[in-house]
Amino acid sequence: MSEDLIISTGSKEEQYQNITRQIKALIEGENDVIANLANITASLKQQFNWLWVGFYLVKNEELVLGPFQGPIACTRILKGRGVCGVAWLKSETIIVDDVALFPGHIACSSLSKSEIVVPLIREGEVFGVLDVDSEQLAAFDVIDKKNLELIVSLLTP
Repeated sequence: MSEDLIISTGSKEEQYQNITRQIKALIEGENDVIANLANITASLKQQFNWLWVGFYLVKNEELVLGPFQGPIACTRILKGRGVCGVAWLKSETIIVDDVALFPGHIACSSLSKSEIVVPLIREGEVFGVLDVDSEQLAAFDVIDKKNLELIVSLLTP
């Protein structure tokens, strides 16, 4: 596939359908996890222009910063701590409309106002999370949840 993304307009659902097809083509046949995470991150950042898009990977009982796009980020997060740590602990996607109201939120950037975190699950175990932050309050909804869960599922066929 070409290294150029086709950025679409239209409804959020249409944008996700377009970018998901392109992400699938980008990672198809590539078995290097870091390369795939990097391309997914760049694709989502380009399409939606969120403040921060990136992955944390489970290493030695911590989430450790992986490929990302956006401002510098926290390097390590403990299980159950912050939105990422809670998503890891609960093995479920978490949407936070206002991060200032989330107990124990880890403020890597004061610009972040809302967040969605999607766990990466293989064989019933969380091996990482996709973390997305927005400068807008309540930027994420069930459309984001459904589509981001679909995108991360491409990593574990």
